[in-house]
Amino acid sequence: MSKKSGFTLIELMIVVAIIAIIAAIAIPNLLRSRMQSNESAAIGNLRTICGAEVAYHSANYQYAITFDALTTPPAAGAPAYLEGAWGAPKSGYNYTMGGTAANFSSNADPETMNQTGSKGFFVDASGVIRYAVGAAADANATPIGQTS
Repeated sequence: MSKKSGFTLIELMIVVAIIAIIAAIAIPNLLRSRMQSNESAAIGNLRTICGAEVAYHSANYQYAITFDALTTPPAAGAPAYLEGAWGAPKSGYNYTMGGTAANFSSNADPETMNQTGSKGFFVDASGVIRYAVGAAADANATPIGQTS
């Protein structure tokens, strides 16, 4: 009689169960890490927008209230104040701009709340980036670095 080698059905089921347990532990951490990464990217993008607004204000003595004003080069051969297409989502966040010539405002809100991000962010001419958990932020929201 020859001896057959291989895995039994029980051994294979134990391995599948162990893999399922590891996946159940790892996937929520992965999703949370991705949301934190998206939120960090949103803060960085708002800093970039704020810097572009400062440069625009230095050249034009007023703030831009649309992304088109910042992304369109002011003259032939001159660089734009801000690069990219800001009407499309970036890293899970949608960006909007408004305000007046005396005070711009820009928001970064998650595409899908609690999936691509859990915080909305806001910045205006003060340069202070503010956040609100689970909602869009505004000028009255908590500044980053402070707890609500």
